[in-house]
Amino acid sequence: MAGLAPQGSQFDEGQYDAFTSYDEVYESFDDMGLQEDLLRGIYAYGFEKPSAIQQRGIVPFCKGFDVIQQAQSGTGKTATFCSGILQQLDYSLVECQALVLAPTRELAQQIEKVMRALGDYLGVKVHACVGGTSVREDQRILQSGVHVVVGTPGRVFDMLKRNSLRPDNIKKFVLDEADEMLSRGFKDQIYDIFQLLPSKIQVGVFSATMPPEALEITRKFMEKPVRILVKRDELTLEGIKQFYVNVEKEEWKLDTLCDLYETLAITQSVIFVNTRRKVDWLTDKMRSRDHTVSATHGDMDQNTRDIIMREFRSGSSRVLITTDLLARGIDVQQVSLVINYDLPTQPENYLHRIGRSGRFGRKGVAINFVTRDDEKMLFDIQKFYNMVMEELPANVADLL
Repeated sequence: MAGLAPQGSQFDEGQYDAFTSYDEVYESFDDMGLQEDLLRGIYAYGFEKPSAIQQRGIVPFCKGFDVIQQAQSGTGKTATFCSGILQQLDYSLVECQALVLAPTRELAQQIEKVMRALGDYLGVKVHACVGGTSVREDQRILQSGVHVVVGTPGRVFDMLKRNSLRPDNIKKFVLDEADEMLSRGFKDQIYDIFQLLPSKIQVGVFSATMPPEALEITRKFMEKPVRILVKRDELTLEGIKQFYVNVEKEEWKLDTLCDLYETLAITQSVIFVNTRRKVDWLTDKMRSRDHTVSATHGDMDQNTRDIIMREFRSGSSRVLITTDLLARGIDVQQVSLVINYDLPTQPENYLHRIGRSGRFGRKGVAINFVTRDDEKMLFDIQKFYNMVMEELPANVADLL
């Protein structure tokens, strides 16, 4: 194959060199040899130019290679494997031909949405199999036939065991956010699912980092995988203007936020805080000052979270207060402003949060509230992403 050269692994010294690197880069979706109706879906979804991972990752997956694609959240991994799957389905056969696993229900439902949107003109049938929903309803939908199942490991394994999800026609298996999935203790379930799938299957592993457990999976279940690595500095902080506001003391943050509220409500915005209790506290405070906000965090039951996310996606609520738990998996096309009411506790999470705004080259603004105690973290974030942040100018509304 052109563009394929064997290469020693760079991240597991000496122990594992069964990788091939794939160096071909496709500057536009039109050059990738995709079906016309898939291209229509890609453009209708609002993509114009492929992101770094899409430029390298879609084609090898379409060609049937086992792939390991390593890139941070917010870089377009979802659309990469969705396109690879949609390109190769046999639409006349209404049987499950591709299975995608994700660590959280939100992410599984998000992937289902992207898959359905990109495959709109192809007539793809997709179903999300996740916990917290009716087993019988799942069984009914699977019996009636779908092309793609996206789900969380527990429910998918359950459906396979009950034989409601029949594995005979599954040709592609994708693990999304593999590092997250393994750190959440899904390893045994993933292995159990593998055992039930046909032996000739194409595997895609998508992950921000490659811990040893993820490598072990690739060793066990993949044949000469092609590895695609998108480095951190290619990630999408470009296009997002980032500012800090010097608030000195924690107790001054609320007034600062309220001063900004009119600007917030112009567009859709997400406000991040570091704890669930603070989500509740800030929501109460904002509402008591007659500001309309929605809130979501991990203590809420799934149903409530779904309703709140639906309201936010539809635009009927414009300001969402949340924690890092949901930083992955919130992809609202219209979010153009992210406020870090609290700076994240880890520099990596900064990208997960603000990579939400202006994703895939859409414009966005991030505003970081910085107290005296946060100055070191602000410094660390700037160093980590190799950038310099400016103080928020007065005309913030003009930037949106």
